[in-house]
Amino acid sequence: MPTIIRVPKQKRSIEKRNKIIEKGFELICKKGFHNTNTAEIAKYAGVSTGIIYNYFKDKKDILMEGINLYFDKIMFPILEILNSEKITLNNIEPLLKRLISILIKQKELTKVANEELKSLSYSDKDINKLFLNRKEMMANRIVKILEFNDFKIDNILEKVYLIIGLVENLCNEIIYNNYQNLNTEVMTNEAINIILSLVYEDEDLL
Repeated sequence: MPTIIRVPKQKRSIEKRNKIIEKGFELICKKGFHNTNTAEIAKYAGVSTGIIYNYFKDKKDILMEGINLYFDKIMFPILEILNSEKITLNNIEPLLKRLISILIKQKELTKVANEELKSLSYSDKDINKLFLNRKEMMANRIVKILEFNDFKIDNILEKVYLIIGLVENLCNEIIYNNYQNLNTEVMTNEAINIILSLVYEDEDLL
């Protein structure tokens, strides 16, 4: 008879489930998904193995929930800023610098997780699909924000995907590579210039 997965409704149960997700995700990212078992997650979270199976099917179920939280921690601060400020020609450049700085700090805090998740995204189709879904969600939200701020951009969705990819690569270069001959500030400014050229097609506006 299959185990019935509980959907917690009481505050204490919700907190316990969230703790399992947080600690389980943390342990998986430290040790690696394939080197971590459910019993270790239970011990790390301070619960019994039986409690784990009350809320989750297996360790992959915990990981998937952890990935959602991981993306939320990165996405929410960025979207909150974009939603709270009127984006104009005059403030878009400093706003981009601010957002890139926030993203770099977030990625530095989750560096171990980044490395493990990147590896898993190539080997596990479910995790890869989750990554793509969250990226699609982010892109669509940014498109709506730009349109709300009266930006008229041809092929806006495609350009937003290019911008997301450019910013991701910029952050990875700054965090993971230590090139002696590269000025990261110059690199950031060049990336922003590329983004501005995509957003403002009329060169006279740049």
